[in-house]
Amino acid sequence: MPTHAEKRALPFTPEQLFDLVADVERYPEFLPWCVAARIRRREGNVFHADLVIGFKMFRERFTSRVSLDRPRRVDVTYTEGPFKYLNNHWIFEPTPDGGTLIDFYVDFEFHSKILQKVIGTLFNEAVRLMVSAFERRARQLYGEHALDSVAMPQAGRDPRG
Repeated sequence: MPTHAEKRALPFTPEQLFDLVADVERYPEFLPWCVAARIRRREGNVFHADLVIGFKMFRERFTSRVSLDRPRRVDVTYTEGPFKYLNNHWIFEPTPDGGTLIDFYVDFEFHSKILQKVIGTLFNEAVRLMVSAFERRARQLYGEHALDSVAMPQAGRDPRG
């Protein structure tokens, strides 16, 4: 169903970006449509998180299992809520200039055909807004950097041509 893959070069270290993505409880402070977030339980490098997403008349809660491999990757798998499935990862690759190439991927399907149809029409824009919200948050937390971000819409494409 809806799938989005994106690579983007950012002027922050893998550790900084990893910490930002792994700090799920702060998502409501900056992430569009994230109404609430809490950690249910932690087990080493894994935690279970509840998120409440609200958009117009829709409000859904779901639980995910989040696996952390600092500073390389964050993997998210769905465990409970309105989805048939949800898979998401963030991979953080250091770049020679001290920045990071992030590899973001999300794939999901709702149980509800109505919700799937509504979200499906907005999905690509919503994901772009979400990734941009993480980038803005990084700039707020870590400051501006001389290296400008370079968007690469499809995985595996080089922005230099």
